[in-house]
Amino acid sequence: MKQLKEESLTFIPRKILTEKICKFLEEDLGQGDITSLLTVPSGTIVEAEIVAKKPGVIAGIEEALTLLESFGFQVGILVSDGSRVEGKATVLKIVGDARTLLSIERTLLNLLTRMSGIATATSRLIKKIRSAGYKTRIACTRKVAPGLLYFDKKAVMLGGGDTHRLHLDDAILVKDNHLIVIGDVGEAVKRVREAVSFSKKIEVEVSTGGEALEAARAGADIVMLDNFSPQQIKDTIMLLGRQGLRSKVLIEASGGITEQNALEFAATGVEILSLGEITDSAKALDMSLEVVKVRKSKTKKV
Repeated sequence: MKQLKEESLTFIPRKILTEKICKFLEEDLGQGDITSLLTVPSGTIVEAEIVAKKPGVIAGIEEALTLLESFGFQVGILVSDGSRVEGKATVLKIVGDARTLLSIERTLLNLLTRMSGIATATSRLIKKIRSAGYKTRIACTRKVAPGLLYFDKKAVMLGGGDTHRLHLDDAILVKDNHLIVIGDVGEAVKRVREAVSFSKKIEVEVSTGGEALEAARAGADIVMLDNFSPQQIKDTIMLLGRQGLRSKVLIEASGGITEQNALEFAATGVEILSLGEITDSAKALDMSLEVVKVRKSKTKKV
């Protein structure tokens, strides 16, 4: 089957991606799909489609293709990653062994529906921010289920958002507990600045306007205002401005931000809003795998 579209973004080599996905599949399969083994005749070939039942932004096509092709399926891609679809849209067409397809169905759909749900939630929030006239960037956090960080972060990016740190070694983020241990914002930034490569950004999470001022003076690139109210953010930005430091740092607001109150935070003038709900609370996009034709021979052409 000819692939209709091949536009996708792969973060990691296909072999490593396949290994990641197969771990999910092993967890679901156990010792094998006994239902399919007992009910579906050996050698049965089917044609199937994956259909998005609700409108949304599709993500996970590359992952679905990786899984399906690793088991010898022929795949037609009708919708590329990052594309928006309306309800009842066919996103993939699949031809191959029936037993195998039924065995991997749930893992395949779990990846697609979760990633598409995250991409849809991210896109919806960004559209809301842009429609109000703000250029604030929307970023996710590391609040993801264990094992899903790569997939959740990629889905955010496909929805138009910022991945923030993919891993702990991506950037320096001095958080509240670091400061409790060290005891001083300026000292924390100094230690990092002396040791870190010039290519690494230094971000400091603060809980007061005074700490924000101290972090900016110490040379932080990004100051994260954690659990500040919109008014507290405005006051802190004014404080930095009076000290001639506002233009020297990016301001990120985080903590307590939701889709419902995001506009209030965007209106404060921060460059970045980071929120966990786009990864830890996004509703999966409803999709189904539907067998549309049953064949008997593996030798027939698609």
